[in-house]
Amino acid sequence: MGLIVQKFGGTSVGSVERILNVAERVIEEKERGNDVVVVVSAMGKTTDKLVSLAKDISSNPNKREMDMLLTTGEQITISLLTMALLQKGHDAISFTGWQAGIQTESIHGNARILNIDSTRIKSELDNGRIVVVAGFQGITEDDAISTLGRGGSDTTAVAIAATLKADKCDIYTDVTGVYTTDPRYVKDARKLLAVSYDEMLELANLGAGVLHPRAVEFAKNYSVPLEVRSSMEREVGTMIEEEVRMEQNLVVRGVAFEDDITRVSVLGLPNSLTSLSTIFTTLASNHINVDIIIQSSTNENTTNLSFSIKSDDLNETIKVLGDNKSKLNYIGIESESGLAKVSIVGSGMISNPGVAAEMFEVLAGNDIQVKMVSTSEIKVSTVVEEGNMIRAVEALHQAFHLAGTPVKA
Repeated sequence: MGLIVQKFGGTSVGSVERILNVAERVIEEKERGNDVVVVVSAMGKTTDKLVSLAKDISSNPNKREMDMLLTTGEQITISLLTMALLQKGHDAISFTGWQAGIQTESIHGNARILNIDSTRIKSELDNGRIVVVAGFQGITEDDAISTLGRGGSDTTAVAIAATLKADKCDIYTDVTGVYTTDPRYVKDARKLLAVSYDEMLELANLGAGVLHPRAVEFAKNYSVPLEVRSSMEREVGTMIEEEVRMEQNLVVRGVAFEDDITRVSVLGLPNSLTSLSTIFTTLASNHINVDIIIQSSTNENTTNLSFSIKSDDLNETIKVLGDNKSKLNYIGIESESGLAKVSIVGSGMISNPGVAAEMFEVLAGNDIQVKMVSTSEIKVSTVVEEGNMIRAVEALHQAFHLAGTPVKA
């Protein structure tokens, strides 16, 4: 007998019919002789509807009360799924995040999991029950309900799997696995049968929405085998694990992209050793995530600094920089919105020089201007105009030979 953690996303539980389908998938795993913990998201667009209700009350809702509101979506799902399992003759019990022992830091809206007291889950598993847990939520040290941010149900599932030392964590979604790029935009995208933790972490951070980055980070740190699978179709998904045998000559494994990017330029910063640390410490303390960074010295006394952020964070970024102008001692701020990030990812890039040069040649050959660049051992990211995003993705997907039949590990 093994222990399997299953996670079902909002689309998979979007209606009563789909919840009944999920119940069948859970029962199949239970009848294989495994203990099963199920983590679920809110049904369909429930979270969006709850956000809309809050915005009808206030243009800037209190974050603590938003967490209290948004967590009700998952509670609806866990109760309905548990009812379905009981109706089908299988003993089950549902837990909210705090009932499941998920303790988080005291940040509302985007908290990180600090610890999971799995005593209650283990007790119910020992009694032969299927345990259904609300994803996306936990409780702070001062007993306030907290949420893990969008996509946080993935993190809940992997964190529980790590805590319980589960044999596997299956992430069920509306796609059949991880693709070389988003198949909704590129028709000849193909499914990867295996991806390394590092590659998946880069893809997730760079816009691939199939898995939450924190979930992949948990899986890597605790060596939790993950499989991304379809909740609708019964076929093999994509395994995410430490070592993946590379397909011969496949240097790039995927193309990720993300829209709604803004470039912020801080002009006339003092050219001192502490300028960079001060500005990014200030932004980080206000929970503003900065991505691609470019520094350019104008003369020996001043420097300009550009960085990319999500466009939703622009107003808050401008406010934070403005409130701290005397400390940061800059001259001015400029911003450019309507941008997108397009990235290539692949472990094979480590031992194959010239991949970045080929990427830039492909983009130049398609008259696509590169505005910012960031690299690591296994990825190259570029910022381009949002109107060129899909064209850039299609060109890179073709240039790096990613189209065709599924990639075999």
